[in-house]
Amino acid sequence: MSSKIKLSILAPMEKFYEGDVSEINTSTMTGDIGILPQHSSFIGLLRPTVTKLKLEDGSEKSLFTSTGILKVTKEEIQMIVDDAEWPEEIDVKRAEKAKERAEERLHKQDPKTDAKRAEIALQRALARIKTKGM
Repeated sequence: MSSKIKLSILAPMEKFYEGDVSEINTSTMTGDIGILPQHSSFIGLLRPTVTKLKLEDGSEKSLFTSTGILKVTKEEIQMIVDDAEWPEEIDVKRAEKAKERAEERLHKQDPKTDAKRAEIALQRALARIKTKGM
């Protein structure tokens, strides 16, 4: 049994990450998931979260991943995301302002407000803030 699995993280404008990992922890719309080599194949919808990668040398990396699609096979993991950022790339002030705007939209309960969109914006902002704090 292999101790590594190929991971590709694709964002709209770039191939964000490509390499071998020994484990990945992320979050889908149905909950948190840890993926090891030889994991059962599946496709899931990603939600904004802190995604953690464990590299072959035992080191770990954390990054922000947004909504998208997760495809897992025994040989490879593909994440196609709306956005991905390393902690050092995150602008916390911008994320905090986005959090405040999303909370304001949710609390207004204006029938014109797209509550689902505001909730996802809030999740993205919170995940970015959490990623930066790691």
